[in-house]
Amino acid sequence: MQEYSMLTERFRRFGDRTALVWRDRAYSYAWLGAQIGTMRERLQAEGIERAVVSLETEYSPYAAAAVFALLGQSCVVLPIDGSLVAAKIEEYLDIGEAQVRIGADEAGLSIRRREGAEVRHPLLLGLLLQRVPGLVLFSSGSTGRSKAAVHRADRLLAKFRAEGRAAKTIPFMMFDHIGGMNTMLTTLANGGCLHVLKDRSPEEVCRTIERYGIEALPVSPTFMNLLLLSGAHRMHDLSSLKVVSYGSEVMPVHTLAAWNAAFPDVRAVQAYGMSELGVLKTKSKSSDSLLFSLQGDGASYRIVDGLLEIKAESAMIGYLNAPDPFTEDGWLRTGDEAVVEDGYIRILGRRSEIINVGGEKVYPAEVESVLQELAGIEEVVVSAETSGITGQMVMATVKLREDMEPSLGELRRRIWTFCRDKLPAHKIPQKIVITRESLTSNRLKKIRKPQAQEGNPNLNG
Repeated sequence: MQEYSMLTERFRRFGDRTALVWRDRAYSYAWLGAQIGTMRERLQAEGIERAVVSLETEYSPYAAAAVFALLGQSCVVLPIDGSLVAAKIEEYLDIGEAQVRIGADEAGLSIRRREGAEVRHPLLLGLLLQRVPGLVLFSSGSTGRSKAAVHRADRLLAKFRAEGRAAKTIPFMMFDHIGGMNTMLTTLANGGCLHVLKDRSPEEVCRTIERYGIEALPVSPTFMNLLLLSGAHRMHDLSSLKVVSYGSEVMPVHTLAAWNAAFPDVRAVQAYGMSELGVLKTKSKSSDSLLFSLQGDGASYRIVDGLLEIKAESAMIGYLNAPDPFTEDGWLRTGDEAVVEDGYIRILGRRSEIINVGGEKVYPAEVESVLQELAGIEEVVVSAETSGITGQMVMATVKLREDMEPSLGELRRRIWTFCRDKLPAHKIPQKIVITRESLTSNRLKKIRKPQAQEGNPNLNG
């Protein structure tokens, strides 16, 4: 594959430059290139080529090397976070029709064959027959069952033909997430350095930025809010940070405003990506704006009946376990409601998450942005609840700060008083649920279907 050779040749040229820092130890590009070669030799000795393979491991230099080694063997790779529960891993293996299970760590590759596994899906068979390496990326499943998106790896790598700016970056998203995979590929393709976190707590992120002079941080809006609430940024020197890119969910207006107030010298950029699309190049209208445009990557967009549709060279070739989301003329239906303002795109929310109150649309992110301004609220998720009168009503599931223990009645009154001059009546939550459990997934996104709940009051009494 031309793109694979391009990147491995670039690694050789970067030589002793540091590629990754893991557990406070530096790994050079020379090491990375040699490790890729060693792993390919092992795979060849085991006869693993043109196979569907799971890569089950944590984020590390060995995981990065294994990704490239497997692509070099024309394999279809299922990156899987090794910390997932066994049942979820088995689900992914079955959906992805994995023939071989591989782990990667300091000891090298661990290889287990799945007896009786057979590749039957036409998309997977097509890649193997054409000797085209692939990636199968699973959506987060925060609003339902995970979907398996199949990508041609050559199309994902093609965007890195032009070498860009090297940066010290934290790979915040896991490598089995499209955002995490994109951060890894972008940083390494441009000769930057990936600083792998020990954990993804605000304290550890800030410590890493200060210690290593991190310049770029790709995160979710949910994490940005958690970092601000933690106050960890006030305990560390974060002056090296130049850009924060956010995506994977709608950014609440309040969170962006609070972030820019705390980091006035850091450029905030809205990213746009999906498991189905890859991560597209974007340009925000400004750091304090939720408007953005698509920049290159052969990507174009249109809005049909209020829904954003995108055509891009990096788009997947299809799902393994879901209906085809492409239109007859090749546009991907993203499922995002959007509008165009001053020539820029603004994402309003997922259509599947919109609450319909008596025919009036309510976007959860809009209500969440208001509620996050209310003192004492640490996390909040807004969702639909069935109503016999209006069809649906707005429900807010709230996690309060540990030092806050108001009664349910008191919280209802506070929310109603706070929201009544900020939101139309139909957007004010009519049901409040208090939870002690986190409303954030392991991918640091809001959980749109929270499970742990207490209470069942109605604001209207």
